[in-house]
Amino acid sequence: MKCKFFVAAALFAVACSGKADVIYGQNLIVNGDAEAGVSGWTGYTGYDMVQSVDYGNNWVLPTQPGPVDRGTKMFAGLGQYAVGSQTLDFGVPTAHTSSYSLSGWLGGWAAQGDNALFFVQFLDAANNALGNASIGPVTPQDRGNQTGLYYRESVGIMPAGTSKLSFWLSMERLASNDNDGYADNLSFIASPVPEPGTASMFVLGLGMLVGALRRNRRAPMA
Repeated sequence: MKCKFFVAAALFAVACSGKADVIYGQNLIVNGDAEAGVSGWTGYTGYDMVQSVDYGNNWVLPTQPGPVDRGTKMFAGLGQYAVGSQTLDFGVPTAHTSSYSLSGWLGGWAAQGDNALFFVQFLDAANNALGNASIGPVTPQDRGNQTGLYYRESVGIMPAGTSKLSFWLSMERLASNDNDGYADNLSFIASPVPEPGTASMFVLGLGMLVGALRRNRRAPMA
Protein backbone atom coordinates (compact mmCIF):
# COMPACT_ATOMS: atom_id res chain seq x y z
CA MET A 1 0.00 0.00 0.00
CA LYS A 2 1.40 3.37 -0.97
CA CYS A 3 1.89 6.04 1.64
CA LYS A 4 -0.65 8.84 1.22
CA PHE A 5 1.46 11.70 2.48
CA PHE A 6 5.15 12.67 2.39
CA VAL A 7 6.71 12.71 5.89
CA ALA A 8 10.35 13.11 6.88
CA ALA A 9 11.57 9.79 8.24
CA ALA A 10 14.13 11.48 10.46
CA LEU A 11 11.39 13.44 12.23
CA PHE A 12 8.58 10.94 12.46
CA ALA A 13 7.98 7.29 13.20
CA VAL A 14 5.31 7.00 10.53
CA ALA A 15 3.19 4.07 9.49
CA CYS A 16 2.45 3.67 5.81
CA SER A 17 -0.93 5.31 6.35
CA GLY A 18 0.88 8.65 6.27
CA LYS A 19 -0.31 9.57 9.78
CA ALA A 20 1.97 10.89 12.52
CA ASP A 21 1.79 12.56 15.90
CA VAL A 22 2.90 16.17 16.04
CA ILE A 23 6.56 16.60 16.92
CA TYR A 24 7.16 19.73 18.94
CA GLY A 25 10.14 22.00 18.39
CA GLN A 26 11.12 20.62 14.96
CA ASN A 27 10.36 21.71 11.42
CA LEU A 28 7.34 19.79 10.10
CA ILE A 29 7.93 20.82 6.48
CA VAL A 30 9.52 18.12 4.35
CA ASN A 31 12.40 19.46 2.24
CA GLY A 32 11.63 23.08 3.00
CA ASP A 33 15.05 24.16 1.71
CA ALA A 34 14.84 22.65 -1.80
CA GLU A 35 18.14 20.82 -1.28
CA ALA A 36 16.42 17.53 -2.23
CA GLY A 37 14.89 18.98 -5.37
CA VAL A 38 11.10 18.92 -5.11
CA SER A 39 10.99 15.68 -3.12
CA GLY A 40 8.20 15.80 -0.54
CA TRP A 41 6.14 18.22 -2.62
CA THR A 42 3.34 17.40 -5.02
CA GLY A 43 1.81 19.47 -7.81
CA TYR A 44 -1.74 20.67 -8.28
CA THR A 45 -3.84 19.95 -11.36
CA GLY A 46 -3.92 22.81 -13.84
CA TYR A 47 -0.78 24.53 -12.51
CA ASP A 48 2.93 24.11 -13.11
CA MET A 49 5.04 22.53 -10.38
CA VAL A 50 7.50 24.65 -8.41
CA GLN A 51 11.14 23.89 -9.22
CA SER A 52 14.38 23.61 -7.29
CA VAL A 53 17.18 25.73 -8.77
CA ASP A 54 20.79 26.51 -7.91
CA TYR A 55 21.75 29.83 -6.37
CA GLY A 56 23.62 31.95 -8.90
CA ASN A 57 23.47 32.40 -12.67
CA ASN A 58 19.92 33.50 -13.57
CA TRP A 59 18.62 33.30 -10.00
CA VAL A 60 19.66 34.80 -6.66
CA LEU A 61 23.41 35.12 -6.26
CA PRO A 62 25.02 33.76 -3.08
CA THR A 63 26.06 37.35 -2.29
CA GLN A 64 22.53 38.78 -2.61
CA PRO A 65 20.02 39.01 0.28
CA GLY A 66 18.84 35.66 1.63
CA PRO A 67 19.32 33.21 4.49
CA VAL A 68 22.83 32.79 5.87
CA ASP A 69 22.40 28.98 5.85
CA ARG A 70 20.96 28.98 2.33
CA GLY A 71 22.67 25.85 1.08
CA THR A 72 23.02 25.51 -2.69
CA LYS A 73 19.39 25.45 -3.83
CA MET A 74 16.14 27.37 -3.51
CA PHE A 75 12.60 27.17 -4.90
CA ALA A 76 11.56 29.16 -7.98
CA GLY A 77 8.41 29.30 -10.07
CA LEU A 78 7.67 27.84 -13.47
CA GLY A 79 5.13 29.09 -16.02
CA GLN A 80 2.46 31.65 -15.14
CA TYR A 81 1.53 30.03 -11.84
CA ALA A 82 3.46 27.34 -9.98
CA VAL A 83 2.19 25.37 -6.99
CA GLY A 84 3.66 22.76 -4.67
CA SER A 85 1.86 21.24 -1.69
CA GLN A 86 2.21 18.69 1.07
CA THR A 87 -0.12 17.48 3.82
CA LEU A 88 0.57 16.06 7.26
CA ASP A 89 -2.18 13.97 8.89
CA PHE A 90 -1.93 13.53 12.68
CA GLY A 91 -4.61 10.82 12.57
CA VAL A 92 -6.48 12.34 15.51
CA PRO A 93 -6.95 15.95 16.63
CA THR A 94 -3.97 17.35 18.48
CA ALA A 95 -4.22 16.48 22.16
CA HIS A 96 -2.73 19.72 23.47
CA THR A 97 -3.12 23.40 22.69
CA SER A 98 -0.21 24.29 20.43
CA SER A 99 1.34 27.50 19.21
CA TYR A 100 3.04 27.65 15.85
CA SER A 101 5.57 29.60 13.83
CA LEU A 102 5.20 29.62 10.04
CA SER A 103 8.30 31.14 8.47
CA GLY A 104 10.46 31.29 5.37
CA TRP A 105 12.53 33.44 3.05
CA LEU A 106 10.57 34.83 0.10
CA GLY A 107 11.53 37.16 -2.71
CA GLY A 108 11.90 37.95 -6.37
CA TRP A 109 13.94 39.57 -9.12
CA ALA A 110 14.81 43.29 -9.14
CA ALA A 111 11.78 45.53 -9.81
CA GLN A 112 9.65 42.71 -11.25
CA GLY A 113 6.42 41.87 -9.42
CA ASP A 114 6.85 38.08 -9.58
CA ASN A 115 6.31 36.75 -6.06
CA ALA A 116 5.92 33.76 -3.74
CA LEU A 117 3.33 32.94 -1.08
CA PHE A 118 3.59 30.25 1.63
CA PHE A 119 0.29 29.12 3.15
CA VAL A 120 -0.88 26.61 5.79
CA GLN A 121 -4.46 25.44 6.22
CA PHE A 122 -5.60 23.83 9.48
CA LEU A 123 -8.06 20.98 8.82
CA ASP A 124 -10.13 18.65 10.96
CA ALA A 125 -10.38 14.90 10.34
CA ALA A 126 -13.15 15.46 7.75
CA ASN A 127 -11.03 18.01 5.83
CA ASN A 128 -13.10 20.95 7.04
CA ALA A 129 -11.06 24.16 7.20
CA LEU A 130 -10.58 25.46 10.74
CA GLY A 131 -8.28 28.36 9.91
CA ASN A 132 -5.19 29.34 7.99
CA ALA A 133 -2.03 31.43 8.08
CA SER A 134 0.30 32.73 5.40
CA ILE A 135 3.49 34.66 4.76
CA GLY A 136 4.20 36.76 1.68
CA PRO A 137 4.19 37.97 -0.88
CA VAL A 138 7.34 40.10 -0.66
CA THR A 139 6.84 42.93 -3.16
CA PRO A 140 9.49 44.78 -5.15
CA GLN A 141 8.93 47.73 -2.81
CA ASP A 142 9.59 45.46 0.20
CA ARG A 143 12.85 44.40 -1.42
CA GLY A 144 13.87 47.93 -2.43
CA ASN A 145 13.78 46.63 -6.04
CA GLN A 146 16.68 44.33 -5.22
CA THR A 147 16.96 40.69 -6.23
CA GLY A 148 16.93 38.48 -3.16
CA LEU A 149 14.98 36.71 -0.43
CA TYR A 150 13.68 38.27 2.80
CA TYR A 151 12.56 36.64 6.05
CA ARG A 152 8.88 36.52 6.92
CA GLU A 153 7.12 34.89 9.90
CA SER A 154 3.58 34.38 11.16
CA VAL A 155 2.86 33.08 14.69
CA GLY A 156 -0.36 31.99 16.34
CA ILE A 157 -2.32 29.18 18.02
CA MET A 158 -3.46 26.09 16.11
CA PRO A 159 -7.28 25.89 16.11
CA ALA A 160 -8.83 23.33 18.44
CA GLY A 161 -9.59 20.09 16.62
CA THR A 162 -6.75 20.39 14.10
CA SER A 163 -6.08 16.95 12.66
CA LYS A 164 -4.20 17.85 9.44
CA LEU A 165 -1.85 20.53 8.18
CA SER A 166 -2.01 21.37 4.48
CA PHE A 167 0.95 23.40 3.19
CA TRP A 168 0.95 25.32 -0.08
CA LEU A 169 3.80 27.11 -1.84
CA SER A 170 2.78 29.20 -4.84
CA MET A 171 4.67 31.45 -7.26
CA GLU A 172 3.08 34.01 -9.57
CA ARG A 173 4.66 35.49 -12.72
CA LEU A 174 3.74 39.10 -13.45
CA ALA A 175 6.60 40.10 -15.78
CA SER A 176 9.20 38.67 -18.21
CA ASN A 177 9.41 35.07 -19.43
CA ASP A 178 10.54 33.46 -16.17
CA ASN A 179 8.50 32.99 -13.01
CA ASP A 180 10.81 34.73 -10.56
CA GLY A 181 8.92 34.03 -7.37
CA TYR A 182 11.53 32.67 -4.93
CA ALA A 183 11.41 30.80 -1.61
CA ASP A 184 13.83 29.02 0.70
CA ASN A 185 14.12 27.60 4.24
CA LEU A 186 10.37 27.12 4.68
CA SER A 187 9.42 26.08 8.20
CA PHE A 188 6.47 25.21 10.42
CA ILE A 189 7.30 24.61 14.08
CA ALA A 190 4.73 23.75 16.75
CA SER A 191 5.19 24.25 20.49
CA PRO A 192 2.94 23.08 23.35
CA VAL A 193 1.11 25.79 25.29
CA PRO A 194 1.13 25.10 29.07
CA GLU A 195 -2.28 24.44 30.61
CA PRO A 196 -3.46 27.36 32.77
CA GLY A 197 -3.15 25.32 35.98
CA THR A 198 0.33 24.13 35.04
CA ALA A 199 1.48 27.65 34.26
CA SER A 200 0.07 28.94 37.59
CA MET A 201 1.82 26.21 39.56
CA PHE A 202 5.08 26.99 37.76
CA VAL A 203 4.82 30.69 38.65
CA LEU A 204 3.87 29.85 42.26
CA GLY A 205 6.78 27.45 42.61
CA LEU A 206 9.18 29.98 41.13
CA GLY A 207 7.94 32.61 43.59
CA MET A 208 8.43 30.27 46.54
CA LEU A 209 11.96 29.46 45.37
CA VAL A 210 12.86 33.14 45.04
CA GLY A 211 11.41 33.82 48.52
CA ALA A 212 13.44 31.01 50.05
CA LEU A 213 16.64 32.28 48.46
CA ARG A 214 15.99 35.78 49.84
CA ARG A 215 15.37 34.44 53.35
CA ASN A 216 18.57 32.44 53.24
CA ARG A 217 20.51 35.53 52.25
CA ARG A 218 19.10 37.47 55.25
CA ALA A 219 19.66 34.68 57.78
CA PRO A 220 22.50 35.42 60.30
CA MET A 221 25.59 33.30 60.01
CA ALA A 222 26.29 30.85 62.87
